[in-house]
Amino acid sequence: MIWPFKPSSTKKIARIEITGAIGSKTREQVLEALEVVEEKKFPALLLRIDSPGGTVADSQEIYSALKKLGEKIKIVASFGNISASGGVYVGVGANYIVSNPGTITGSVGVIIRGNNLQKLLDKVGVSFKVIKSGPYKDILSFDRDLTNEEESILQQLIDSTYEQFVQTVAEGRKLSVETVKSFADGRIFSGQQALELGLVDRLGTEKDAFRWACELVKLNPDKTECQTIEQPKSFVDRFLNGRTQVKSGVGSAINWLEFELATNGQPLWLYRP
Repeated sequence: MIWPFKPSSTKKIARIEITGAIGSKTREQVLEALEVVEEKKFPALLLRIDSPGGTVADSQEIYSALKKLGEKIKIVASFGNISASGGVYVGVGANYIVSNPGTITGSVGVIIRGNNLQKLLDKVGVSFKVIKSGPYKDILSFDRDLTNEEESILQQLIDSTYEQFVQTVAEGRKLSVETVKSFADGRIFSGQQALELGLVDRLGTEKDAFRWACELVKLNPDKTECQTIEQPKSFVDRFLNGRTQVKSGVGSAINWLEFELATNGQPLWLYRP
C-alpha cells in the first residue's frame, strides 16, 4: 500500500474515521492507517467514530493498536451520531473521548444470533441429514432448535466475552468493574448521560475534539491542519461515490446484508435497535 503523504507531519493532526459496522475490512483499514500515523510521526490523532459496533475480535485488535499508539502520541476520540457497543470498546482505547450531547452510545454488552427456519423447512418438505464429529458441532444450526446444553454453552461464551468488555471499559475509563457493570446491561445512553457515567470526558463537536488534541500537544488549533488518513480510492470507488443517494442507499443495504451473513452465529458487540 502506497500512502500519498509528505514526510513532515509535525504541524498536522492526523484523523482516522471509523464508520459503519466494525468487521475485518474496517480492522484492516484502521490498523494500516494507525501504522501511517506512527511512521509519519503525527503528534496527535483525532479518531472519529460513527459506528453501532461489530465483531468482537476486530474491535479488540483496533483497541489494542490504539492503546499501544496512545503511549507515544495523544489520541482524542470524537463520538458522532452513534458510538455504541464495539464503538465504545474501540473508543476507550483513546486517551480522551469527546461526545455530542445527543450521541447514541453505551450498549455495553454481547449478543449472538442464529436463525431458526425449522417451521418453514417443514412446510416445504426440506430436511437435512447431518454427520458430525461431536454433539455440538452444528450448534446454532438453522434447521432446528437449540438444546438446553447448547444454550448453556453459548451463554458461557457470551458471559466470558461480556467480562472482557467490562474489564476493558473499566481499565480504559479508570472506573471500577462494579461501576461499569451497573450500566453495562445493553442499555443505550445519550452523550450527556455518558458524561455523567464517566464513559466520556467532555461534551462537544468534532471540531472541539480537534482543538483539544492540538492543545494537548501545544499546537495552535487555528494554524494546524487536520490530515485524514485513508486509503486512496480506486476509480470505481470514486465513480460510485458520485452516484445518487438512492444508489448509495442500496450499497449500504448490501453491505449490511453481507455483514449479517458473515457474522451469523458470532458473538457481537453490536447495538441492535
